[in-house]
Amino acid sequence: MPDIETVVKRYARELGFDLVRITSAEQFAEDRAVALDRIKSGLMDGLPWYNENRVKRGTNPQELLPEARSIICLGLNYFQEEGPETSFGANSNRPKGKVARYARGRDYHKVIKQRMRQYVAGLSERLGSAVTARWYVDDGPMLDRAAAKRSGLGWFGKNTNILTPELGSWVFLGQIITDLDLEPDTPLKKTCGSCVLCIKACPTGAIIAPYVIDNTRCISHLTIENRGPIPLELRHQMLDWVFGCDICQEVCPVNRKATANQEHGFQRKELGLIDLEELLQLSEEQFQQRFQGTPIMRAKRVGLKRNVCVALGNLKNPVAIPVLEQALTEEEPLVRCHAAWALGQIGGPQANSVLRHAATAEPDPQVITEVAAALSELEKATRKSG
Repeated sequence: MPDIETVVKRYARELGFDLVRITSAEQFAEDRAVALDRIKSGLMDGLPWYNENRVKRGTNPQELLPEARSIICLGLNYFQEEGPETSFGANSNRPKGKVARYARGRDYHKVIKQRMRQYVAGLSERLGSAVTARWYVDDGPMLDRAAAKRSGLGWFGKNTNILTPELGSWVFLGQIITDLDLEPDTPLKKTCGSCVLCIKACPTGAIIAPYVIDNTRCISHLTIENRGPIPLELRHQMLDWVFGCDICQEVCPVNRKATANQEHGFQRKELGLIDLEELLQLSEEQFQQRFQGTPIMRAKRVGLKRNVCVALGNLKNPVAIPVLEQALTEEEPLVRCHAAWALGQIGGPQANSVLRHAATAEPDPQVITEVAAALSELEKATRKSG
């Protein structure tokens, strides 16, 4: 009869998990100190839910499950190949925007939690006794990457993602805290060595040092968690990303051997590059219909339209002027602000005319400020060209 660790790992793979490793339920003291220091340093600003209490709970498995003895760390591949038109500004006839790979399919939280629930129930049957457990994905307090590192599932990359030898960083992480007394696996000795490709590639400079990210500069945060305006100084660096960002993963040498996932729910290539003009015209009902069940819902329609405006401004394609003019009549000032900025970036007589009309019709002070700034940009461009 196989030992209990073999049963644990074999059954996880039978259910479709690509990676499975085991670590102890000891506290994550070092990771707690690092996380608390980053909160105090302001690097996690903009994430009010990521607070000291959450970190302290998430680094003490016994606080989450008093009977905790071991943690089963799981990984699920989400990588999918890109289509032929993925470079910035591709397909200029219809401006397109990018969505991070992880967000193109079903919401991974639901997929993984459902499978972990099935896993715990099935494991109890196979072992002949009830397994006491709690399971988490990244929306719970558990420090998922700390557990993955200690279990040997992967190592910390300089972009703070977990890099796995088999699948690189294109992996969803899950943890099952359990009362099973399991033999822990050994952490990996791998590192990124002298490689700094991810640091150099980040457009906004969010990776301020190896293994340290300033959350307030990260494109993923700016396009998803951030509910306010995109900081003016960062808009150009966001390129054509409308939800999340994959740049630091795309340049990572460890990811060169990535293979496509086998999860049908994670395979929606039509969300790789999406039509920006179409997105900017979505009603709330249309937004719900198109993106229901995907992580994109997290940005909400207003946030997504804000991001679309920034992408259109960066692409500078005059074909988008009519939809941006329409966006200037949106109910939400946040969308109108960024539509005005985008028109200022595109420039030309048509954009100038639209902005001048908006300057006389707009009631919101913040939008008026954006319109004035956009007109100023156009005047500067006109003087330079003249």
